[in-house]
Parts: sequence; C-alpha cells; structure tokens
Amino acid sequence: MEWDKGFSARYYCTVVDPDSWRDLNRIELTDGTVMKTTSNLMESADISLTELPEGIETWIRVWLDARQDNTGAHEAIFTGLMSAPAVSWDGLRKSYSAECYSVLKPAADVLLPLGWYAGAGLNGAVIAADLLSVGAAPVSYANNAPVLKDPIIAENNETNLSMAWKILEAIGWHIRLQGDGTICIQPYNTDPLITFDALENDYIEMAIADTRDLFDCPNVFRATANGSTAIARDDAGNSMLSTVSRGREVWKAETNCKLNTGESLAEYAQRRLAEEQSSARTISYTRRYIPDVLPGDIIQITHPAQGIDGIFRVTSQKIELGYGARTSEEAERT
Repeated sequence: MEWDKGFSARYYCTVVDPDSWRDLNRIELTDGTVMKTTSNLMESADISLTELPEGIETWIRVWLDARQDNTGAHEAIFTGLMSAPAVSWDGLRKSYSAECYSVLKPAADVLLPLGWYAGAGLNGAVIAADLLSVGAAPVSYANNAPVLKDPIIAENNETNLSMAWKILEAIGWHIRLQGDGTICIQPYNTDPLITFDALENDYIEMAIADTRDLFDCPNVFRATANGSTAIARDDAGNSMLSTVSRGREVWKAETNCKLNTGESLAEYAQRRLAEEQSSARTISYTRRYIPDVLPGDIIQITHPAQGIDGIFRVTSQKIELGYGARTSEEAERT
C-alpha cells in the first residue's frame, strides 16, 4: 500500500476473546472516531454499531480494510473495552452508540496497596509491565531498560496505571499502544519515522495551523533537588528565545526534580529548558492515514511554503472512520 495515495476503506468491529486475544464474531459499524494521545489512557473511541454484542462490557477491535488498485491492507486501528451502548431509533431502524476505553483502563481501575513502592535499582520497564498486566491485553517491553535511580512511593489513591506512568517518566521511556491492543513499553524514537514533504511525500492537506506560545517561554531554567541547584541558560545568538535575541531573561524554576537514571542535575536542567522551549510551537493539520505513526513518535515536516521545516513529536490524533481514514493530528517541535 502507498498510504500517501488515495484508497477505498471499509470498517467493521470484532468481539475479542480476552483469554486468547483473538477475534471472535464480526459486528458491523456505521461510523465512528478514534482518539489517541500521549498520556493517561492514551486512546478512546466513539462508534456506532448495527447490532449489540452480549455482556455489559465487551472487548472489541476496530478493523480497516483498505483497497488501492490491485493491492490492499488489513489494519487494526483500535482495540479496547466497550461499555453498554445507548440505543437510538430512526423510524424502524435501530442503532447503538458506544464509548470505548483503551486497553489501559483495567490498570486505571486498580488501586495499589497502601505503602507500595518501586525500589531503587530495579528495572523500570519490568515493573511497569507487571503493573499494566492486570488487564487482558498482552504487554511487551524492550530490552536494556534503565533501572530506577530512586524509589518511587505510591501516593493516596495511586493506581497501577498512574504508577506505571511515573516509573516510565523516571527512566525516560513511554507506552505505545498497537492497533491490536498490545501494550508496548519502549524508549522514545530519536530519529523521524517518516517525513511529510510537500513535494515528495505529500500526506498533509493544505490547511495547517502553526501556533507559537513564545511570550512565556523561558530562556533560563533553575532545577533544585536535595539541596543542590543547577541553572541552564540559552544565550545562543541564533536562538529566537535566547537572552541575546530577546534582550531579557525569562526564568522558570522547578524543585524536587525527578532525574532520569544516570542524569545529573545540570543535565536535567538543560533537558527541561529544551522541553519548555520546544513545547512552544504546535502544528495542527489533517493528513492521510498511516498505520505506523502514533502519538509519541518523532516525525519530520518539510513544508517550506508555510515556514515549517523541522523535527516534531506527535502528541494527538483523531481518526475518522470514514473516507480514507482522515486523520487530524497535532505535533510539537522537539
């Protein structure tokens, strides 16, 4: 499939067996939307069905069958837990509208025992995977994950999911949800997965929103932890946010910093300054559907006519279960 070209699309759902994680019977859907982000539950879906599966809660999978000339693709777009749908009537025609939660929902519904903690020196990916394994979805993790530098203690009403996010933040990794519902724990990619080029790889529609919140963006960052302080500065002459370019200092401070494994306080301050500056620019656009690009992934956007040429991290997606699986996306400059 050449995903940058047009294709015809058909969608349907399958009921998923929570024990084998395989498809069971097929259920037709009429329309819907899948939303994806980089935090909390990460995914959700609103779908309309022609029939009602049995049970109060049902694991479902949304499939896309794409056809393009003599080729095709069979892609899982979303897998999650569907609550009891609402019923609506159009004359004698009945349909069901359902809200669906991501495969992370079971981990969000389990509270950790009082006093639970993740000990220093333990493999962060292994602990996070264990926390997320309370649901039916399979969980995998990459090798050579960093160990925790400091213990992480559960707070009041801490859930398996919220603790897993804290652990992954501490080691600088993240969760990536596959279309078939597999929960993958892995490091962020550092090289672009794809380039959206206006001339050679034209996925993006003409309308692009470029938002820059530069006024409050810092050029000096002070990090404090365990009685020590480190300061990172942007004094570069070629940086639009630097003290040189702006002619003034804009400070941001953080206390009780949580460093990544092996990271010094000075390195933390430099990283956080870069993060605060990069999040100042957000690109919003609509593009053709691509199965392998998800929130959290690094991409390159080269649209010189709109003044956009750089590396961005995808932060959210909205996939319409209609013509061509049209995808609305936001990405932040890294």
